[in-house]
Parts: sequence; C-alpha cells; structure tokens
Amino acid sequence: MAMHTDNRHDNDFWVFGYGSLMWRPGFAHVETVRARLHGYRRSLCIYSHVHRGTPDQPGLVLGLDAGGSCLGMGFRVPGDMTDEVMVYLREREMSHSVYHEKWLRLQLADGRKVEAVTYVADRRHAQYAGLLSHEEAAAIITSAHGESGANIDYVTNTVAHLRNMRVRDHTLEHIDALIRSNAA
Repeated sequence: MAMHTDNRHDNDFWVFGYGSLMWRPGFAHVETVRARLHGYRRSLCIYSHVHRGTPDQPGLVLGLDAGGSCLGMGFRVPGDMTDEVMVYLREREMSHSVYHEKWLRLQLADGRKVEAVTYVADRRHAQYAGLLSHEEAAAIITSAHGESGANIDYVTNTVAHLRNMRVRDHTLEHIDALIRSNAA
C-alpha cells in the first residue's frame, strides 16, 4: 500500500513581524506563533522623513539591525496567497528601499525552526541612523512629527503593544521613559 503524505502546507511560507506587523499584519495568515530571530535586534535605527518626521527634522522608526536577537511573531501564510501577500509586504516595507528583504531562520516558541521573509535595515541607506545613544534617540523622537503624527506616539504605542503581547524590549522601554521625561 502506498503511503500518502499531506502536502497542503508545502507551499506555505512564514513572515517575521518585530514592530507593527506584530499587531497589525494586514495580510491573511493561518497561524501566528511567537518567534525569535537570532543575529538581529529591534532598533530605532531608521530616520523617518515622511511618516514620523521630515527631511529637515527626521524622526526614528524601527528596523532590524545586526547583532543580538529579537522576539517577535511568525505568521504562516498559505502558499496560494504568496503573490498577493508578497506584493502587500513589499509595498508596505520597501517603499523607501531602506530595508533589505531577507529569508532568515526563526526559532518558533513551539520548537520548530522555519525560514521567514524578514525586512532588515540597510546600513548603507541614507536613512540609516546607526546606533544612537538612548538620549540621542529620545531627543530626536521628542521633536519629530510627520504625516502619520508625532514620533512620540509611534514609540509610546509600540511599547504599549509590545507590553500587551508580553514582549519586553528594555532598550525601547528606556527610550520611552526618556521621551516621557523630555516631554514633561
């Protein structure tokens, strides 16, 4: 008797969310699992010239930067939605070419290891801020505003969402505390 294998999930793929993709993915998926990406960390390392700042007074937004690890969410996307989801992700994440699209290995909370599409900061891009001190980042964020609102709101909302998901980011929390004291 021939052995039958279930190939329904063979074409599915994974997406790693470390910022707003975690709580507002905006694409269809059939599974969500906490995941850790090794070799990259969540960082306020991207100058925002539109959404949270201007070219004259840039804000800061999240990127994945080299070093450390990052706790986020893995989303399994049905294979038959690959084209649709990849178009959406590229429009959302690649509009200013400040990220590289990479396929990287995730460690899922249930022990599985999967390859996932991930958007990593391009260190050669003009909008790459690099490693700023917490005080420098807080000063930039405190004064920046863009089309999507105050940069402070972006950081405060990000920290609140991460806490609601029981994801601790001590660096981001420290910068948020500095921002609050700057604004007071």
